[in-house]
Amino acid sequence: MIAVGNSQSSNLRARILSGSFVLLGGSGLVTGINFVYNIAVARFLGPTGFGHATAVYTLLILISAVTLSFQIVSAKIVAQQSSPQARSTAYRAFQRGSWVTGILIALLLVLSRNVVSRYLNLPSPTLVLWLALGVAFYVPLGSRRGYLQGACSFGHLATNLIVEGFCRLCGSLLFIALGWGVSGVIAANAAAVAVAYACAVPRLPAPEPYDLRIPDAFREALQAIVFFVGQVVINNCDIVLVKHFLPPVPAGLYAAVALVGRVIFASSWAIVNTMFPIVAGTSPKDRKGHNVLGTSLFLVLVLGSVLALSLRLAPAWIWSTLFGPQFAMAGKYNLPYLLALYAVTTCVYSLSVVMIAYEMSYRIANTSWVQLAFSGVLIAGIYRFHSSVQQVILVQLLMMVALLAVVAVPFLRNALSHVPDETADLDLDRLRLIRRVSEDEVIAEFLKNDFHNPEFEEYQKSLASLVNRPDFGDAGDNLRRRALLFIRHGTLWRELPKDTEWFELEVRAADMSRIRVFPRAQWRKLARGNFAMTEVLRSFESGQRNSLERNFLSKIWYISDWLCRDTDPGTVLLIGVNETSPLTILDGNHRLVATLLNVPEAMHKLRFLCGLSPNMARCCWYETNVATLSRYAANLLRHVVHDPEAELARLLQSS
Repeated sequence: MIAVGNSQSSNLRARILSGSFVLLGGSGLVTGINFVYNIAVARFLGPTGFGHATAVYTLLILISAVTLSFQIVSAKIVAQQSSPQARSTAYRAFQRGSWVTGILIALLLVLSRNVVSRYLNLPSPTLVLWLALGVAFYVPLGSRRGYLQGACSFGHLATNLIVEGFCRLCGSLLFIALGWGVSGVIAANAAAVAVAYACAVPRLPAPEPYDLRIPDAFREALQAIVFFVGQVVINNCDIVLVKHFLPPVPAGLYAAVALVGRVIFASSWAIVNTMFPIVAGTSPKDRKGHNVLGTSLFLVLVLGSVLALSLRLAPAWIWSTLFGPQFAMAGKYNLPYLLALYAVTTCVYSLSVVMIAYEMSYRIANTSWVQLAFSGVLIAGIYRFHSSVQQVILVQLLMMVALLAVVAVPFLRNALSHVPDETADLDLDRLRLIRRVSEDEVIAEFLKNDFHNPEFEEYQKSLASLVNRPDFGDAGDNLRRRALLFIRHGTLWRELPKDTEWFELEVRAADMSRIRVFPRAQWRKLARGNFAMTEVLRSFESGQRNSLERNFLSKIWYISDWLCRDTDPGTVLLIGVNETSPLTILDGNHRLVATLLNVPEAMHKLRFLCGLSPNMARCCWYETNVATLSRYAANLLRHVVHDPEAELARLLQSS
């Protein structure tokens, strides 16, 4: 099985490398076209005109937070569909929404054109009107590119990027030759977006009925918006702020320096565009070991390092020759120094983006909010320190190093604390599901197991009938049992995904290798990082139990003695992702271990109920990491004022 796993990981790396090379080739050509475009605009318009054109184009990139949000959500949803018809239906839903959003943003720009023009010191509000026209097409273009990305049509996607860059270059040169100046350059940018949209038409099969879950779609969209707002602010706020604070000539020089960052980030984004749909369409087992992440980070690091070193070693006369003599800078902090410093800054940030996007590809990532917070701190830093071009770049470098350190912590922690999971490389059979059961029945069984605890002491007499003889047809009783359970286990139950489905299942001896104990209290000491039931039993038998507390051991022996009698041992509750995934015990650790250790003949007395959800990995009881614990903490704060005893009293009074 390990060989199969390695083969799958190698296949994923190969797909990412091949897709990355396709998009890198396309991005390389686009980068070359954009480089020629920027040199031409800089030479023909000079630092002041180039600063105006770059500032307006930067506004378009800031709005790309919305465009890229549609693209990445569309790519993820499309990649996760099992048929071309389902992909088509998902795409059409996003396409309609993108047009509405694009038109609304364009209208907002039209209405605020005078305010924007004054803030950026632009020569005319007409430049913002041209930008609004491009935005109307730019947001729907993201949805179309998302379909191409999700369907892994990397060649078509690369071609579309080239078409946009080529139209921008040719249109700008034409309009400058006609004497339109800065207005012509912005008009060419708007036209290039419209042409790219027309050329990105996907080949769609007829749609089929498809239930796109609105809550999940909303959470995916929110995650994407948070991610891309942070990204575009970090990548472009410096140009806008420098244009506002510094005189026209230094602002134009800074715009030329910032071109390098866009080149490096465009190359890094090509790798992310390849990695994202591939990881989104794979299983957790295929992603094991972060081999895919390591490959992507290595590619970005090599690209950024080579470019930064090349820029530092390049003689200054190259840039004054390309951009024009007005862009020459004398002194220690000349153009090669600033270009290399900016390149290092962008490379550091690109590493953070790869890690955030990797996590986003298969779950809701809290690191997007971290990036957004850093974008706000970055703006504040530039507002405070902006006396020179060099100072602005140094502020960004310090912020990006800090962001990388924060984002990398969860991955480093997982790598350093990783303990092989006995269930990870097993070819697990499907669970033998007997029947579907309701959540009300599961709650009733949970209460039966736990009703003897002191927390329920004041209810043990008055509500014994409610717990021991449940009537699932009585909606009021179901609510009362739920409120009763939440007195002791509300924080536990609220962590389970809303879409959890419950089943009664048959558990065989062979299934023990896939079952993990609930990781709490003495079980942590016993398991020593590996919570698989087989490892726990092995630790007991090898003498590890001698290090455990006497009360814990006494409970195991008491349950063993109790199981020898003709009694009902109750129900063991399990949770998992699907019918072939590992399972974690939600309730029944002691009973199952006591049975397997001392009374294996009583195994048939145990009843097993299992909750399955494709989102179970977000639950900290199933998988404990920084993200799931953050979700747990947020839920604690959200329900801190909830009083289950008061709710139970109200329900009992109403009965």
